[in-house]
Parts: sequence; C-alpha cells; structure tokens
Amino acid sequence: MRKNICYSIILSLGLSLTACNDGFLDRAPITSLTEENAFQSYENFQAFAWPLYEMFNNTMFGTAINGTGQGSCYSADMNAGWMYSRGMHLNGNNYAFGRITSVASGNGWNFSGGLRRANILLSHVDSSNMTDEEKNHWRAVGYFFHSFWYMELIDRFGDVPWVESPLSDESEERFAAREDRKTVADRVLERLKWAEKNIGNFSGKDGENAIDEDCVQALISRFTLREATWRKYHELGDYESYLEECVRVSELLMKKYPTLYNGTESSPGTGYNEIWTTEDLQGVPGVILFYQFADAPQKYHNFSALEHMDSGNAEMTQDMVDLYLCTDGKPIATSGAYEGDKTPYSTFRNRDPRLYYVVMPPYKVTAKTPTEEDPRTWEYTGNAEDRYYIDLLGANESCSNPGVGMKRLPAQNWTAQLVPAVPNLLDGVGATGFVRGYSGYYVWKGWSNWETNMNGGVMQNTSDKPIFKIEEVLLNYAEAMWELGQFNQDVADKTINLLRDRVGVVRMNVGEINESFDPNRGRWYPKQLPDRCPVAQGTLLDPVLWEIRRERIVELMGEGFGFYDIRRWRMAPWFLNRQHRGFYAQKNMINSNSANQFFLNEETGQPVGMTGDMDEGYIYLEADPIASGQGWQERYYLYQVPTTEILLNPNLTQNPGWD
Repeated sequence: MRKNICYSIILSLGLSLTACNDGFLDRAPITSLTEENAFQSYENFQAFAWPLYEMFNNTMFGTAINGTGQGSCYSADMNAGWMYSRGMHLNGNNYAFGRITSVASGNGWNFSGGLRRANILLSHVDSSNMTDEEKNHWRAVGYFFHSFWYMELIDRFGDVPWVESPLSDESEERFAAREDRKTVADRVLERLKWAEKNIGNFSGKDGENAIDEDCVQALISRFTLREATWRKYHELGDYESYLEECVRVSELLMKKYPTLYNGTESSPGTGYNEIWTTEDLQGVPGVILFYQFADAPQKYHNFSALEHMDSGNAEMTQDMVDLYLCTDGKPIATSGAYEGDKTPYSTFRNRDPRLYYVVMPPYKVTAKTPTEEDPRTWEYTGNAEDRYYIDLLGANESCSNPGVGMKRLPAQNWTAQLVPAVPNLLDGVGATGFVRGYSGYYVWKGWSNWETNMNGGVMQNTSDKPIFKIEEVLLNYAEAMWELGQFNQDVADKTINLLRDRVGVVRMNVGEINESFDPNRGRWYPKQLPDRCPVAQGTLLDPVLWEIRRERIVELMGEGFGFYDIRRWRMAPWFLNRQHRGFYAQKNMINSNSANQFFLNEETGQPVGMTGDMDEGYIYLEADPIASGQGWQERYYLYQVPTTEILLNPNLTQNPGWD
C-alpha cells in the first residue's frame, strides 16, 4: 500500500510522451508521436500521466517543497499566523495589516498546466486500444488529478468555471461563466467517488509511483471535510452528506493503516519528527503517498538547507507556542505541570514534545578550541538546564559537519560553525549570523543532521516528504464526527489519543473537557460581524471542538494546512487580529544599542527600546493590527479573480469586496 513519487525526467516533445517501457519505443518511433496516435496503449497513458504528479510539487498544494525560501515552504501556515516570517518583523502579517492588493494575473487562477494535461488524458481514454478495465483505471487517475486541482480552485475562488475538455483558441469554455461553488464541488465529489470504485490495481505494472484507491480515499477525506466545514461556517448549507463521506472513507483508511510510525529501532518515539525528515519513507507505517527525493539535481529540495543558514526565516510567536498543551494533556491556563514562560527553559519544560520538534528548544554551550583528543568545538556550561535538551535529543558530537541523526544540539551551520545558545536573537548578545530570528522561537521542522551533502549548494536535500498520511485522516475523521454530533471517547481513542500516545502526552478524556478546561480557547466569527473585528468579538468555540482543532494545528504544523483551515473555520480574526509577541527576554540578552529589538509595553502596546526603563518583557514583534486600523477583512476569505481574466472573459464576475 505504500507508494512514492520519484519524478522521471520527461522528454519534452510537446506531449512529453516518454514511455517507462522500452517496448513501447520499439513499437512506435518517438518522432511519429502525435496526439492522434500516441494515446493507444496502457504505456502511452502511463508516460503521459507522470508529469501530473508535479501538481503536488507546487504552491497549489499549500507548501512548495522546492521553493526558494521558507516563505514558499511554509507560506500557507505563515498566512494563517501559525508561523511567523522574519520578514514580518515590525511589519506584521500581510492579511492582518491590509497589504493584500489587487492582482492583474495569477493568484492561482489557472486552467492550463496540470488541469489541461488531465483533460487531454481523459479525452483520449475511450478511443484507445486498452481493455475496459484499463480505460476505467486511467479515467480514474485523470479524475483524481482533475479533482485535486479543482479542490484548490474552489478553495481559493469559490465559484469557478467548469472545464472538462482541453481548451483551444476555438473552445467556447474559454469564455465560460463561473458556476456555483456547490455545483462544482458536487461534480468533483461525484468524480472522486467514481474513481474510488474504478481505479485498478495495477501496482505491479505502474510501479510504486502510482495513484491508487488509497490515494483517492485520502483526497476524498481531505476534500469533503474542507468543503463541509466551509459550507457550514460560511452559511451555505447542504454539508451533512460531505461529512458522512469524510467519515466513510476515513474509516476505510484507518482500517488499512492501523499503525502510526514511531521512529526507528535506534530512536524510538521520534516518529512525529522523522516522518518529515527521514531519508526513505518507503514502507513507513501510515504513509499513503510521498515525494521520494534522490541524489540527483532534479530531485532535490531545500528544507533542511535553509534552516541551517541565515536564509532560514521561519519562526513562531509566543501566542502559537502557548497553544501547545502540557504533557498532562491540559492547556497552559489550567495545567499543574506548566512552569510559566519567564525563561525559555520553563516555557519548553513539560510541554507537548511536538513543540520542540518544530521549534528549536533552548540550550547553551561554551565554545572551545578543538583538540586531537576532543574534536568538539563546544563544551557544557555546567548548568543542568543548559544541557537538558542537548541530552534529550542527543548531543551533536561530530563537529566536522552537522553529524548523523535527525535533530541534534548544539546547532551548527553547514560549515560546522557553532550556534552557542538558543534563543539566538538578531542583535542578541553572542548571536551568530545564522539560525537566528526576532521572536526567539526558531522553526526547524525540516532540519535533519544527516543531510550532509549540503556543502556547496542549496538545493541538495533528499529527505522524503509525505503527501497523504494517516495522521491527517485521523484528524479529518475526528473533526467530521464532532460536526455530526458523534464524537465521543471511543472516537478520541481511535484518533487523537493515538497521536498523543506517540509523543507521550496524556490522552484526551472527553468527559473532563468543559467550559473551564481552557478559558483562552479559540473563537469563530459569524458573517454579521464587521470587518477588522477585535479577537474578543468572536464566538467561543465548543470546548471539545477547540481541543480537536488544537490537535490538528499542532500535529500538522508547518505542513501547509493553516490558511485553508482558518478560512474554512471562519477563525481568521482569532489568529491574525492580535498583537504577536516574541518570547519573554531579559535586557542583558540583547545588545543595548539594538535598533531592531524592543520590549512590548503591554499596557500601551508600544515598543520600548533597549535603552528604556524595561529590564525584561515580551519581545515586541509588531503593532496591534486593530489599534492600527487594520485587521483581517471579510473579502480575504475568497481570493480575488485576477482583473486581466475578467477583461479577457466578460462573462466572469468578481468575488465580493474585490470590486
């Protein structure tokens, strides 16, 4: 059931029809291939379909694995306020501070590329020489990719034209009007359900690079939850059947993938981290589909590379760190295990381990000159707190390069330069020029020490990345069951508690979650509220629903789901209309003449310079968007239809608020 995607080099001859079977090339000279004669055999369709897998490796997916910076790798979670970009310092999130401007083109309004290729494939199935079973299989594959693309179009724009044939200059569909979101979504679901029933079991023939029934079901699980909750919280109605579909396919997948990956024999209990940083996901429990990267230029990515260098710009804010539970399964507001946030060590102690797998935990070492007897460039300070997370994650003993293993401390860059302490603040005392930021919470989710091939280039990381995995399905199922009024302890045990067991957090006890369980729980924002409303104007979520959503945020942090989720939940103001803070710091941690670091005066919301009268406080990251007259705007829930598209097609209309 485990598959991977290892992209082939496709010979570019218009249709890019390079067969994976040499016999096909023997039968049909490649110079004679045309659209009219090339779609005859199973191998023809197989070769034509390979480029469709590039659809995953695209910002349409929410994260761009091959992006040139973490602004692309983590863009969806940065837009959601789940992560923080170093470039946001003193500027704030673009959606919170009104910097989303009109666009003439792009914005994801794309009916060519992968969608066109899927339509070309589908248009030739019936006229091919394949058996009926083979025809059904390739029609199902075409439906899968067509539906994946439309899921994204619907999520961005709502109403969209329906295009199911290859467009040409003469196509009437070029001037099609936008169709109702619900009508288009129903067609997408109809196609996916057909694909689920008809996709063939050709794993031996397609190799391990193939979409199969499990992938179709995983997409149905994702799409139906996304569409159902959008319809509910955006007051469109007709969402129950989508929730029921999500439950149905999720249950099927949960039976097929009953085990979560929990690390290797040498590092048990680290599955949450290693599923994102391991060299090979083939055969890893719970992985349904993944990118396979290999030691070749066309198959590199740069996740770990950027996080080892000054190019790394992904951080987290104090508010999002506060979202993580304590190990006793309770939020910081009510947990007896919480030690406060007045030092970095107390902030991280007794917290959900997923926090320190996403955010580099605090430590401190002393630099030293290596010797033949001890080649390390560092030594312990003698303070037990300073070495706690070094010992927990495994000391980075190799100093000629970052070493082996997944995540090791103390941190080094790719030329083995030492980061002596974390937090490593820009303009901090003793700060290095890499692995640093403004908030003090440096994101290192993609960091893997074993990828030592980074010297000499950026795009040379090869750790595999999941596309569909059972963890997401478990969370989809839990949320759908709550929305149907069927979430109970049994459901929690089959979903959320499996995730908690893996990382050592006390299990969810549904019976103890009441109104006082987390007084700081999230809010949603009905349509009748005005634009740019303060966080407190929202409606408090049901306490159990909030815990389900919290688990989703924490488990999928950094994987590109954020901007989809906060919009379908109508929770964008809760995450974005607040003044984000960095960690609680002391003045002696920051250079006294710093022009970039400030304390936050919590009474006024204003910055206090390092020469001011505050000796400690939360790091000031940005102004209060509401006090600044900004904040999330209702129109942002749907993207703007590019103005050029409306000029070219007068039948198109604009989304509300973008006129």
